[in-house]
Parts: sequence; C-alpha cells; structure tokens
Amino acid sequence: MANPLTPDVMADPVALTRALVDIESVSLHEKEIADCVEEVLRAAPHLSVQRYGNTVMARTDLGRAQRVVLAGHLDTVPLNDNFPATLQGDLIYGCGTSDMKAGVAFALHLAVSVPEPRFDVTYFFYEAEEVDSRYNGLTLVANAHPDWLTADFAVLLEPTYGVVEAGCQGTMRAIVRTTGRRAHSARSWRGINAIHAAGEVLRRLQAYEPRTVSIDGCTYREGLNAVRVRGGVAGNVVPDLCEIEVNYRFAPDRSEAEALAHLRDVFGGFEIEVVDSSSGALPGLSAPPAREFLAAVGEAPVAKLGWTDVARFAALGIPALNFGPGDPNLAHAPDEHVEIGKIRDGAATLHRWLS
Repeated sequence: MANPLTPDVMADPVALTRALVDIESVSLHEKEIADCVEEVLRAAPHLSVQRYGNTVMARTDLGRAQRVVLAGHLDTVPLNDNFPATLQGDLIYGCGTSDMKAGVAFALHLAVSVPEPRFDVTYFFYEAEEVDSRYNGLTLVANAHPDWLTADFAVLLEPTYGVVEAGCQGTMRAIVRTTGRRAHSARSWRGINAIHAAGEVLRRLQAYEPRTVSIDGCTYREGLNAVRVRGGVAGNVVPDLCEIEVNYRFAPDRSEAEALAHLRDVFGGFEIEVVDSSSGALPGLSAPPAREFLAAVGEAPVAKLGWTDVARFAALGIPALNFGPGDPNLAHAPDEHVEIGKIRDGAATLHRWLS
C-alpha cells in the first residue's frame, strides 16, 4: 500500500491529522502507522532516525546548547463506529483525533518542515500508551536505549485544548480488604459478614476531604474514590471477604511512598494491597526552554489533573509539559473530534517556539 503521508499531506497539519486518523492503530497494532511515519522521517536529510519495536525516534544534531523533546503516542483505544475520519464543518471526527493524532501531526509536520530549529530536537512517535505500562514505547526505550531520551525539556502532545497543562498527578490503586467468618445465611449470627464490615471503609471515603495543592501557581485537586467492590460467596452464605478497590490521585508534591502512607492512615485497621502506582510530575516551569515555550503560548499554565507520560520524563530529571489541540473531555468518546482551528493555532505556536 502506498504511504498516505505524501509531501502535500505532510505540509498541512490539518490534512496530516486526518491522514493519521485514517491509519488504524489500536494499541499493540501500531506497525502500519509506525512504518509510514518512519518512511517520511527517513526521507528528511536533516534527521537521524532510529526505531525500537513500533516506536520511531528522529533527532537533529546541530550542536545546539539545549535539546528538547516532542513526543506523541501513535496508538488509540479500540474503534467505536468512529473510523475512518469524517469532516463536519470545522471539526474532524474519528478515533484518535483528540487523543492524540492531532498532536502527533504537530510533531511530524515540524520534524520534516523545520530543518534548523533553535534547539536540537528529539521527536518520539511511540507505541502502546493506552494499555498496560509494560508495553509503553517510552518505557521500552528507557530500558533499552536510555540515551535516546537525553534532553533538557520535553513537550508531550497530549490533548489540552490548546492550554499548557503542567506536570501531572500521581495515581495509586489499592485493595482495601475486610474479613469475616462464613456461615449459613439462615444462621447468620454464627458468622461475621465481611460486606457489612466494608461499610466502615465506605464511610471513611464518604467523609474524606481531599487536599488542594498549589505548586508554581498551578492548582492540583486530589481525589480518593472507591472504583470497584468485590464480595460474596453464594446467595445463602454470609461472606468472609470483601475487597474495595480505591483510586488515589495525588498532587506531585507527594512521593509514592508518601501517598501509600496517607492511604494507610486513612484506612488504619484494614489490610491494604497496592496493585498499581505511578508517581506524578512537578510543573517543570523553570527550565529556560519551558519559559520560552510559555511565552510562545501566551497563556498561564494550569495543573494537569490526571496522569500522563510527562511523569516518565520527570523521573529521568527532564522537566516536561502537556500541550495539544484536542479536548481531553472528548478522549475515548464515540464522538471524539478535534477543531481545525485548534490544530492550526497549536502548530503555529510550536513553529514560533522552534524557529
């Protein structure tokens, strides 16, 4: 099949967004889109290109004093009667339009059209962001080729609706367990009902007052919520086990260890098992490229309420921000779409910053 990313398409971020959406790339099936991206990048003489799995890295080596990263994931969630892309007025509809092929189009367009940026730039087009982190292209590259990630600053092109979202929250999922003793429900006084005991866990969650934390002018709102409850043996048995799964979104001034200590304090007296945890990322606004990027955008940053791969860069000591044209509220929705005006404005902002 001929590569749909023709020179005419590559010259227009809007056309490029639509072309990328029309290459199906559900998580763990990114080979076709990675092949197309790799081909157009290798045709640019000012770039050196490497590939690891279905993650494509391209970089300039101009001897600039600082190096920045532009990164976007190639995968999408499963299709939902929203493929291929359709155009309705000023809107492009389709799977991945907002999250985050419009952002990928930014980076891919700039990679081939700005041969002499004022920073050296590393571009990452990576696989498997929407699924388990063990498949994530940035994680795989960090383990196999950590030198590829060396930089002074990074921009992750996640959907932010054209606003700079700084840092990100940490996230922790844990199981809070209540135990009891089984008995026949006709003789329930001989047992201890673990589901009834879960009422105390739920009461603590109902009464919980989350923190609001301001860091570098960005306000992070924490949250602690039950997201799943499991329990029960049979219709005539008093259950001896109940599990309440909770999700804690914590401000980036807390480490994972501090977040766990907080959960142990909230749920004192109950068994807790952490099943998933990722640290947050501080705003990262002090690096010189970050200050210049904010000046190019011209608007004050806000806190990222959610977790993104900026945390992976922060863990490597690289300050990072989120910036993309898509509306995060539309990500993964059946009517997912992106505004053409946001694509053009965001591409112009990045072009000003780099050139």
